[in-house]
Amino acid sequence: MVKAVPLPTRKVLDFPITALRLNEQIQTILGWAKEHKSKTVCVANVHMLMEAHWNPEFASVLKDADIVTPDGMPLVWMMKKLGATSQDRVAGLDILASICESASRQEISVSFIGSQTKILSGMRSRLKEEYPDLKIAGMEPLPFRPLTESEDEALIKKINQSGAGVVFVSLGCPKQEKWMAQHKDKIHAVMIGLGGAFPVYAGLQKRAPRIVRESGFEWLYRWLQEPRRLWGRYTKTIPPFMWLAMKQLISTNYSVSNSVSDLK
Repeated sequence: MVKAVPLPTRKVLDFPITALRLNEQIQTILGWAKEHKSKTVCVANVHMLMEAHWNPEFASVLKDADIVTPDGMPLVWMMKKLGATSQDRVAGLDILASICESASRQEISVSFIGSQTKILSGMRSRLKEEYPDLKIAGMEPLPFRPLTESEDEALIKKINQSGAGVVFVSLGCPKQEKWMAQHKDKIHAVMIGLGGAFPVYAGLQKRAPRIVRESGFEWLYRWLQEPRRLWGRYTKTIPPFMWLAMKQLISTNYSVSNSVSDLK
């Protein structure tokens, strides 16, 4: 049996972020999906990394993921500073669109877990319009309470019997990442945590314009849409992330300078 080659990564705040461009990550995911491999994909932003920084249990979940994508320009900028100079943003909505487009051509079926019936209905309508050949294996809203053991077993069986190669999960961070970790090797598909991508794709929320996303101010755009919900999160996570990121870059540059001096 040939041992799989680990995907390249760059550590941001001690967490390995997959150092592949969007298209390369999509092709990796689709390859796993065709073989129904049980894999987990975390779509990481500043909020997720800070949650992991403060929570050792969640840190383990993130470090054990098969792919951690850089969603959010701060992570992309950090990776470029750390040597991944060609890294682009690998955001949830872009992952959703790219996979659905390719899956419809490659006859890979997809499933959607979590969110609300209204949101899933809006997504189904748009998916049918944009990707008429896409095979949707299932759409399952989940209750806010934890599933009972029998309910969970029934859900696992339903997903596996559906033939889905990719399972998009929307339970919010860090709940969805923990859910995927708990179902690793139980669900025979690539599980991808998409967080807030579902309501945006369904048309219930607006995505920031491209120029705003690329300039790194999508957080401000989102905050203006949901000020009450996001104010506490942003004030809690953005300042400490900036401080820790600056410390890491200074430390990295210092280590590189010392290494160069030692060679002289």
